[in-house]
Amino acid sequence: MKHVARKRFGQHFLSDAGIVDAIVRAINPAPGQHMLEIGPGLAALTQPLVERLGRLTVVELDRDLAQHLRAHVQLTVIESDVLKVDFRQLAATAQVDRWRVVGNLPYNISTPILFHLLDYVDCIEDQHFMLQKEVVDRMVAAPATAAYGRLSVMLQWRYAMENVLFVPPESFDPPPRVDSAVVRMVPHPQPCELDASLLSEVVRVAFSQRRKLVRHTLGRWLEARASSVDFDVQRRAEEIPVSDYIALTQKLKPV
Repeated sequence: MKHVARKRFGQHFLSDAGIVDAIVRAINPAPGQHMLEIGPGLAALTQPLVERLGRLTVVELDRDLAQHLRAHVQLTVIESDVLKVDFRQLAATAQVDRWRVVGNLPYNISTPILFHLLDYVDCIEDQHFMLQKEVVDRMVAAPATAAYGRLSVMLQWRYAMENVLFVPPESFDPPPRVDSAVVRMVPHPQPCELDASLLSEVVRVAFSQRRKLVRHTLGRWLEARASSVDFDVQRRAEEIPVSDYIALTQKLKPV
């Protein structure tokens, strides 16, 4: 019986063989590598991956799909909401140093998934995700562009990222109403040490009124903290490079 895509799970199943092949080439899986796929769905990407890897771990929330996937002896199936998965514990249980993570992420919760994975970067080798193109544009955006924002800063602090493939709506069944893209995310080998929650607060405050100079937002926030750090607040949030946000956070002390 054909599986009907479920709206509550944000399901859009990849059906274009040419796009699947292009994604697999971008991921470049090799035998013996430890790979984890989020949301395998109808296994369009799963099958060619496991053929190249030998084994694959998958995380699937849909009970019916998870049951179907368990028929594949080369798959380790974790039936769970990915936002509840402890990737570090999963790596320890599987005796894996670092995961290569891939997936066609549900567009309705893609940003929460990206932030959830930020907590586990130390056990991740790289990530390749299919996402709404608009989200990918924000992830890789440079300063002084309309797409540059909180997501850009929080992810670029931790990853080198690249938009590697455009995917049109007709590549899916059912087709989404938006264009898609595949992003490559490689953790920086020596990330800047800082308080991640403090960086998140700095960036949130800065972009709370992105059209105004940050003296109205971040400047007042710094004053309220009685902070005397040297920081140019005569700029808009979107004009401030990631390195400046990082440098400011490193100078601040958590309250």
